[in-house]
Amino acid sequence: MRRTLELAEIEAAYRAHGAAFERVAIAIAGDEGLGRDAVQEAFVRAIRRRRTFRSEAPLVAWLWRVVLNEARRRRQRFDEELLPEHEPAHLPADDDTGAVRARIAALPERQRLALFLRYYADLDYNAIATALEIRPGTVAATLNAARRRLHHELQEVEKWTS
Repeated sequence: MRRTLELAEIEAAYRAHGAAFERVAIAIAGDEGLGRDAVQEAFVRAIRRRRTFRSEAPLVAWLWRVVLNEARRRRQRFDEELLPEHEPAHLPADDDTGAVRARIAALPERQRLALFLRYYADLDYNAIATALEIRPGTVAATLNAARRRLHHELQEVEKWTS
């Protein structure tokens, strides 16, 4: 069932979750400016497309999908402008935080997005499933695979740096 969203509903969601939208968009886009631009453009798109909202999904999950798609578009355009040999996931890490960021950037997209939504945005599995258009059980499996991979790779980094 569809219903047209009111602008006030979208504005209220932005006011309540804007900081989380930005954190995740910045992490996905790989750049603060690109992430902030992605959120702004996502909300412009949401306002223009508010008639496509299906009320069976929560508004915030629908907005997350719009923000994710826009952040991924920004990241893709950014990556296309880089030289092929310049990939952020392969940059040397100056510290532990850099090593973790590099490993997260190297994860498959679904795993990376699920991690961002769970740990940056603090979304539950149902909201993540809606935002990524997958089943909640798939969210659990995706997060588990991402955590296992990060754990394994960070242990390898620790072996080489010890």
